[in-house]
Amino acid sequence: MGNLESKTTHPIEEKNQFVDFSNTQIAFAHKSDKALHKAAWLFRLMNSRWLVTLASSLAIMAVRWYLPLAKWLIKITIFEQFVGGETLYDCQDKISELWQNRTLTVLDYGAEGRSDEDDLDQARDHFLKAVEFAAAHESVPVVSIKVSALSKNSLLESIQSEMELSHQQIDWRTRMVERVDSICQTGHHYGVKIFIDAEETWIQDTIDKLVEQMMEKYNREKVIVYHTFQMYRKDRIDYLNRCHQEAQDKGYLLGAKIVRGAYLEKERDRAEELVYTSPMHETKADTDKDFDAALRFCLDHYKQIASCAATHNSQSCLYQAELIGSRGLPKNHHHLNFCQLYGMSDHITFNLADAGFNVAKYVVYGEVKEVVPYLTRRAAENTAVKGEFSREYALIKRELERRRV
Repeated sequence: MGNLESKTTHPIEEKNQFVDFSNTQIAFAHKSDKALHKAAWLFRLMNSRWLVTLASSLAIMAVRWYLPLAKWLIKITIFEQFVGGETLYDCQDKISELWQNRTLTVLDYGAEGRSDEDDLDQARDHFLKAVEFAAAHESVPVVSIKVSALSKNSLLESIQSEMELSHQQIDWRTRMVERVDSICQTGHHYGVKIFIDAEETWIQDTIDKLVEQMMEKYNREKVIVYHTFQMYRKDRIDYLNRCHQEAQDKGYLLGAKIVRGAYLEKERDRAEELVYTSPMHETKADTDKDFDAALRFCLDHYKQIASCAATHNSQSCLYQAELIGSRGLPKNHHHLNFCQLYGMSDHITFNLADAGFNVAKYVVYGEVKEVVPYLTRRAAENTAVKGEFSREYALIKRELERRRV
């Protein structure tokens, strides 16, 4: 969902005539007093940057060395808060709880950093099983995938640099495209949508071309494949316009997941190290401006673009809700969607759901050792510097005070 969110350290009264994000009773109705106290304790701890940095390093080491106590500790704390389960079956209770609260699920297999061809094939098989699982559950309309989970990063970089590929690399490229295509094809067969994540700029051009190819192939009658547009990039508004025009010219529908972006520090560090102009916006205000412009563009063309505002930024969610409401569009139109990560921003998700909008949670799943990189990145992105954990703690504290427990 990105790491360019508000730096506000306390929740503000965020409401309009269409939705009220200040309602903590609705936001946390699904949590017992005990669960809410545990969440408050966890977010209070995670609000400390030095503690998160230390714990993240220890978690990676502990899992690498197969320390059972460490796995248990991770599982009952951050894993339980931010992950659906180790398997699809394990996720079912949380998926059902979300559905009972009018909230959909986006399945996201959380394993990262694979490069062996057999491992990449296994990742493809995990995604295919997720699509089949989603097809059997009305509450799970989407599976999210990453191209870097289905290909060697070095190959994606080589393709983007337009260097001559070896015979082996050509074979790897063919297998990568086949993996992605098999997932999109299965999604098309079952009517399950596929979100394809955006990644670092030095491999994103390769991903862009692949996703455009998949959209042209599978989005003829309805949107199955969704591209992801990172609005912290200076060029993405123009790219969104071009994608829409190309879809119109070639006769298919555009799927657009709108995010701020999750690799800001990494992108800036690389630009500085290799001495080139950063493709990122200079300020958060510029990113926010482009993000909201992208939302507006998608709503302006909502009949040809199925969009998802994937963000924890409450002001952007309010903006989209206001656009939908003020234009008299159906709140539950299948082309107008919101999404947040499981374990975060319940005040946004469940108040949107209660108000009748289409909203989903990204439910990450995978074995503890597989999702630790995701969890540590999640923690690093949202410490006190970003303000998300302090905001979460303040909201939970407000609800505990309201309950007087």
